[in-house]
Amino acid sequence: MHGLEVHADGTASFVSARQDAWHELGTVTRDVLTAEEALEKAYLSGWNVRKVGGIHAYEMTPDGVTKIESENEYFTVRTNPKTRMAERLGTVGALYHPVQNEEHCELLNLLVEESGAHFETAGSLHGGKRVFVTMKLPEQIKIAEVDNLDLYIAGFNSHDGSSGFRFNISPTRVVCANTQQMALDDAVSHYTVRHTAGAMGKIAEARQTLNIAWEYAEAFEREAERLINETLTLGMFEKVCDAIWAPREPNPSTRTLNNHARRMNTLRHLFETADTQAIIRGTKWAGFQAAGEYLDHFAPATDTATRAHRILTSSRVAQMKQQAYELLLAA
Repeated sequence: MHGLEVHADGTASFVSARQDAWHELGTVTRDVLTAEEALEKAYLSGWNVRKVGGIHAYEMTPDGVTKIESENEYFTVRTNPKTRMAERLGTVGALYHPVQNEEHCELLNLLVEESGAHFETAGSLHGGKRVFVTMKLPEQIKIAEVDNLDLYIAGFNSHDGSSGFRFNISPTRVVCANTQQMALDDAVSHYTVRHTAGAMGKIAEARQTLNIAWEYAEAFEREAERLINETLTLGMFEKVCDAIWAPREPNPSTRTLNNHARRMNTLRHLFETADTQAIIRGTKWAGFQAAGEYLDHFAPATDTATRAHRILTSSRVAQMKQQAYELLLAA
């Protein structure tokens, strides 16, 4: 089951601007949104996230029932935006301080004002445990003057204590909508935000996030140009794919071998004949894009929502893209 939150009336906590949503469950708009509008349309407003104490359990033994108290643990609870009922989100410690979704609006709007970005999507995942918002920056990355990538900032926050408020920098290839993920030695692609008070502190946070975005974009462009300027044969590409996807067990089943054969046929097509690689054919950059296109758009998924959620949040997909990048550099 995908992680996007779907309410009892069938609406989903997801909103997209300017382009279609990653799946069919969200509300699609064509207007640029403010942070406040994005939260309202994605049902992220008015949650009143709070801590509730008094967690306990009961143990039944031959001697009777024992009540076990948990003095330093609390539930995080929200008011459901549709039903207005209280719902548990997670379990946190005594020092955890809930941060409302609305508290991020000032920083998000500052990012837009400082950069000229516009809001693309916003939503909640896993029953409200995590929330996200994405913004598209106005500048593109142009690889060797032939391949264009849009640049996005994606903000994530959790209400179950699993993570702080964090921005990820995510280039996306225009021709095929591949999300690009490379861990680079000379630039970072993420930034964890401090909960600062006052306008000047928030402006500093916004500018720090944008500085990281521009630095990562420049480093990413250098690495991409390195890949686009090196040749990759089909045989070399197949070796990279085998290193990532080939069955590892000593005696794989017929089904496993057939699945791998189908996967390899798809990867060969994406590398050799797909229109999405037409302008970069025969390069290591084409090999990286073929691997990424398979992971984002062709790897088996139960439905489009599951695929979209995997693209947005899966650490496994990110690891496989990084592996492809490193193998291609060494090829």
